[in-house]
Amino acid sequence: MYQVITMYGDNEPWWFFEEWQADIQEEVTFSTLEEAQSFYRKKWNLVYEEYSYIHAKPNYLSAFWNDGDERWCEECDEDLQQYKGLALLKDYQPLTIESEREFYEATNSSGKTKRCQRSK
Repeated sequence: MYQVITMYGDNEPWWFFEEWQADIQEEVTFSTLEEAQSFYRKKWNLVYEEYSYIHAKPNYLSAFWNDGDERWCEECDEDLQQYKGLALLKDYQPLTIESEREFYEATNSSGKTKRCQRSK
């Protein structure tokens, strides 16, 4: 099965730290890659309109963020950037195929990109 997952939290979607699934806001499941790709494309365009910055990997993993969208981390003693993550996965694992170029060539990754240094 394929999943298109929207996440929100401290980490870009390609890290897959322990308990990464706690950041999932929406999950839609598909039986075919083509259906999942079509949904991902529509969702990507919607999310892209809401954020100033994007960093994407070529295998359907994208992180979006805006300046000032941060969360105070007591453990780190600093503000952490919050990311909207979008991922197309197969059985909750990253795909090994390359996404369409528009998704990762649109990368505009300037801005604050910190992550928590606490042990994961």
